[in-house]
Parts: sequence; C-alpha cells; structure tokens
Amino acid sequence: MAAILGGLFGAAPAFAARVTGFAGTLAGPAQQGLPPMPQRLPPTSDTTTWTIVIVLTLLTVLPALLLSMTPFVRILIVFHFLRQALGTQNTPSNQTLLGLGLFLTYFLMQPVGAEIGRVAITPLEEHRITAMQALDRGSEPLRDYMLKFTREKDLALLTEIARLPRPHSASDLPMRVVIPAYILSEMKAGFQIGAVLFLPFMVVDMVVAAVTTSVGMLQLPPVIISTPLKILLFVVADGWNLVVGSLLKSFT
Repeated sequence: MAAILGGLFGAAPAFAARVTGFAGTLAGPAQQGLPPMPQRLPPTSDTTTWTIVIVLTLLTVLPALLLSMTPFVRILIVFHFLRQALGTQNTPSNQTLLGLGLFLTYFLMQPVGAEIGRVAITPLEEHRITAMQALDRGSEPLRDYMLKFTREKDLALLTEIARLPRPHSASDLPMRVVIPAYILSEMKAGFQIGAVLFLPFMVVDMVVAAVTTSVGMLQLPPVIISTPLKILLFVVADGWNLVVGSLLKSFT
C-alpha cells in the first residue's frame, strides 16, 4: 500500500507538468488568433476638455443666464403689467409674451453676442486661447453691457454687503456683484414703466365706474364696460408699437 501511494505522489508532479504543457499548447494558437490589445487612447487636449465642460455648464444654467444677464427681465415685467392694466386676464397668452420677449432679447443682445464671438469664441475655436481665457474675454462685453444699465446705488449696496474694497471704476467689480445689481436695476426700471402704463387705463376704469354709478347701474360691474373700451383705446393708439418701441429705445 505504501508503495502504491508513493508511486501516486511521485507521479503527481510529472502529471501536473504534462497538464500545464498541454494547456499551454491549446492556449497558444487561441492567443495567436486573438486581435492585439488596443493601445491606450491618447488623452484629449486641455482645450477640448474645458470646452465640453463649459458648454454643458452653459446649457444647464441657460435659463438663469437668460433671466439675469439680459433685458428679458424688464421686458417680461412690462408685458405683465400691460396685460394686467388691460384687464384681459390670459390674453395674450404666456407663451406669446415669452416668445416676443425672447426675440426682443435676441434683437437687443445680438451686438453683444457678436462681440463675444469675435473676442472669445473664434480664438477658442482656432486654438489660440484656452477655455478659461475665452471665459474671461467673453465676460468683458457682457459686463460692460450690464454696467451700462445698472444703477450706482445698487452696485454700492452689493459692494458694501460683499465687503469689497472701493473699486477705482465699475469695470473692476466682479460678476458676483454686477449680476445681482443689474437684476435689481432692471426690476426697478420695469416697475417704473409698468406704473406709467397703468395710468391711462386706470383713468378709463375710474371714468366708467363714475358713470355707471351716477346712472344707477349698480348691478353691472364696471369691468364689463371698461375692458372693451381699454382694448379699443389700445388698438386705436397702436399700443403694441408704442410699448415695444419705448422698450427698445430704453436700452439704447
């Protein structure tokens, strides 16, 4: 029995060697038939990587940029006040006013966009500057545009809250101060224009209410009579042309 076990254990290393050799013989042709492993792809350039990051970020925050750095805020506030003054409730619809506001915003911002494309986007596409340099260059025309319509009072308020040193000029302020100051200024301008728009329509409402009360028509709401009169007055005066023209001229 000991001889049999000794023979088995003695033959085990030789058997293992034969199995290993046979497996190597089978694996050799299979490995030779496989395609070579692809080499590691070269890393993308820094410019391309940062371009993708910036584009994806802009797509994410595009609504916020549209509302905070363009005339869209003032235009939308004025349109809202106008609709309330006319008393037409949901006419024009929100989609109509938003579409008109977007195209008016594009009309006003086209020169600024062209300047940004000239100083930032075109050099970036030609690989003459990096993405961060393009971002710095592109922010300059936008900052100049916003500072043109931003009140010094709003800039001073946010500069004081941010505890920044007094700048030599407004162009030295960071965007985190300029953008909220610009929004505050645009909101005030929109409310001022909306208040002026309310005055003639409020006069019509008061006159109609006085007439209906004096003739004893207490059961008839004055709005039923004043609304058609306000719409007629607005159409005869070519109100949309006047409102849009005044809005566009306020940005020149």
